[in-house]
Amino acid sequence: MNNRIVKIVVTTLKKHIIMSFSTLIFIAGAVVTSLIPPLILEKMVDELTIGSMPAVRSIVLYMFFIALAGIMESGQNVVIIALGQKITHGVRSAMCKKLTRMKTEYFVDNEAGKTASYFVNDVDAVDSLFTNGIVSMFADACKVVSIIAIIFVKSVGLGIIIVILTPVLMIMTRQFQKRMLAAQIKNRIAIAKVNNHVPETIKNIRTIKNLALERYMEQKYDKYIEESYKATDKSNLYDSIYSPIIIFISSFVVAILMVFSSFGGIFSSFFGITVGSAVAIISYVGKVFDPLESIGMEIQNIQSAIAGIERINEYMRSAEDEYRVNNNIKRDIHSDMHNDECSNNANSNIISITSINPNSSITNDNNNPNSSITNDSNNPDSRFANNSNNIIEFRNVSFSYDGNNNVLSNYSLSIEKGERVVLSGRTGAGKSTIFRLIMGLYEPQKGQILIKDKEAHTISEDKRRKIFGYVEQQFHPVTGSIKDQITLHDDSYTMEEIIDAAKIAGIHDVIMLLKDGYDTLYEKAELSQGQMQLLQVARAVVSDPEIMLLDEMTANLDSNTEKNILNALLNASKGRTVISISHRLMEESMAHSLYTLE
Repeated sequence: MNNRIVKIVVTTLKKHIIMSFSTLIFIAGAVVTSLIPPLILEKMVDELTIGSMPAVRSIVLYMFFIALAGIMESGQNVVIIALGQKITHGVRSAMCKKLTRMKTEYFVDNEAGKTASYFVNDVDAVDSLFTNGIVSMFADACKVVSIIAIIFVKSVGLGIIIVILTPVLMIMTRQFQKRMLAAQIKNRIAIAKVNNHVPETIKNIRTIKNLALERYMEQKYDKYIEESYKATDKSNLYDSIYSPIIIFISSFVVAILMVFSSFGGIFSSFFGITVGSAVAIISYVGKVFDPLESIGMEIQNIQSAIAGIERINEYMRSAEDEYRVNNNIKRDIHSDMHNDECSNNANSNIISITSINPNSSITNDNNNPNSSITNDSNNPDSRFANNSNNIIEFRNVSFSYDGNNNVLSNYSLSIEKGERVVLSGRTGAGKSTIFRLIMGLYEPQKGQILIKDKEAHTISEDKRRKIFGYVEQQFHPVTGSIKDQITLHDDSYTMEEIIDAAKIAGIHDVIMLLKDGYDTLYEKAELSQGQMQLLQVARAVVSDPEIMLLDEMTANLDSNTEKNILNALLNASKGRTVISISHRLMEESMAHSLYTLE
């Protein structure tokens, strides 16, 4: 196990020392109390064989220790589960602290589902490692060793037989469990195919009917169902075979004991037992097989958990933002995940930059074969100047995602306050990369990116939202109300500011028609695609940012909805510097027209 996880576990155990100590007490208590009842039973049976009635005290003690053994067993399970939850809570807390220190590019490079799987599936594997793995296996191993020790005391010969059989039984148990698990996995895969096949069939029902493929789809469905049945039957077969084998071995061991005990002589001294001892040993033999079976499953859980731990270690090794670490900055995480735009061939990527301000300056290094930036500015040969009006400056910036293929090479750009700029070009040309560099999500390998004379990647996140308003292609909701969609759970915004933002976006009247207005839960609002985009515009302007970044904001919308969005963006862009992305010449023209309407 990696030192990071070990450190978290040790810290958690020390923090909950009483619970840790209680776990050991309950494990020891469960082992000891499970051994006592057969010994009391042995004494009572021996008394009956000589014609004496067992004492009432023996009967009471026997019932008491059976009840106590059950209580200790339950207590053991409870404290193991509770301790496992404390440990997983400690792991998740450490991961959350790590999350607050992550570089912003982590959230760009990794999908939300991947990060969520670290916190859910992989941490659950750690929980299983302790609740159904290491701790439980330790408890079961203690039971097995204790039972074998008592059997040795009662009958050396039987003890030797048990010792020989134990590894054989464990190997057999593991083989059965592996085959059962493989069958269960096949069953789950088959069920997944069935669950996917049905909605896909319904979704494509017209195509299926037009091509007369009904019989084919029916046969595929039957095949998946048959695979599921076969896998289930195989799992049930292994399960039904295993129990009789264990019962047979248990009975066979007891039979050997009885047979050899009756021979007398050396066999009597080696296997000899009293009637009471025979009863006790039969009880102990039966108790050996249950923990052995559990140990096999616990080994399986440990093996499965190791993969989860490795993934957590991978997460914990992710690079941290030195600014956040040094300044102990913490924040709420509201990350929208995007695919990186990175080309394998920089020469094929052309970005066209259009500005209605003739003073804009956009250049590139023509001597660099990897350079791929062109511009349509009125002054294409001018270099960036030390202009106090410049709000954004790229100074000889080179950037690559993989260290080999440059997306930007020796790229320079200056944008003045209040200027309108449109970036256009083919997918993968680097338009979204420029946005991310402007917002400080990435740090360039060479050159500088200045936002109001400050390097972009050094701007703290609480200040970024005051500077940038970002409207992207798709709206990414957060859990909560309509108000929360605008504020992202930031309580610093007043209700007046929220309403003003909604009015600028043209979504206020729609919100007021909802049952609970701004307090309506987003899931119950049933907004259209266009209304969600308007809500995104409100989210972007609520902080009154100086710079608006618009990423293909009208893609995939009908003409009427697109008109509403453009009107909202016109209102949101007044008095601000605006940079927009367009993939298509028509949209570029529309956007250009929009910006000249002030």
